[in-house]
Amino acid sequence: MTALPQPHVVARLRAAGCVFAEDEARVLTAAARTEAELAELVERRVAGLPLEHIVGWAEFRGLRIAVEPGVFVPRRRTEFVVELALAALPDTEPVVVDLCCGSGALGVAIATERPRARVHAVDIDPAAVRCARRNLAALGGRVYEGDLFRALPVRLRGRVDAVVANVPYVPSAAIASMPPEARLHEPAVALDGGPDGLDVLRRVAAGVGDWLSPGGRLFIETSERQAVPAAEAFAESGLLPRLERSEELGATVVIGRSEAAPDVT
Repeated sequence: MTALPQPHVVARLRAAGCVFAEDEARVLTAAARTEAELAELVERRVAGLPLEHIVGWAEFRGLRIAVEPGVFVPRRRTEFVVELALAALPDTEPVVVDLCCGSGALGVAIATERPRARVHAVDIDPAAVRCARRNLAALGGRVYEGDLFRALPVRLRGRVDAVVANVPYVPSAAIASMPPEARLHEPAVALDGGPDGLDVLRRVAAGVGDWLSPGGRLFIETSERQAVPAAEAFAESGLLPRLERSEELGATVVIGRSEAAPDVT
């Protein structure tokens, strides 16, 4: 069908509380082959299913990332992690690990913009691993199923130039107040960061030292409120922390550098 949104579709989505009703109507209209299929897609969105799960993809740094039902939907703010990592990667053949990768969006973006990068992705959720493999296959990326660094091949120890991670960082008590499309349709393992939201972040910071190359860096998204304790956790794990903030994207990233080399950024 045409990509032009129909007024009744926009009105139906707006009445259901969709903030970006016109944009969503355009995506749904383009995805539908018939009027009947469009009506079905709209009803699924009105029922609270994430738009990305309905159409099967999410936009991330201008790319279409396949997103299957039950898999965490990459947020636009997480593009800031990729931007910072790309600026810090060496010019040769950098080794990058996308930890808690979900759909593999971060790894896909890095591999697309730096074709010589060797990307490895990890997730504990089998559905996410299947999705990430689908997204990274054509780019030569490798995807592993398991718990953080335990899933990586031993040969990568001490050779990783950048670890990028969108770890779960929502405090457990705050899960209930999240929008239904996230709370009900994305896996809890991708959202719940423990009592203060930093449980997984601390585990990643504590374990990354054995994997980073000299001067390698860890990039983790967090909330602005959690930034200071997150940076403290990095320092306690032997990393040199730095905070970066993008007001445009509403994103906060903690960067931890191995102390084995001087910071040149």
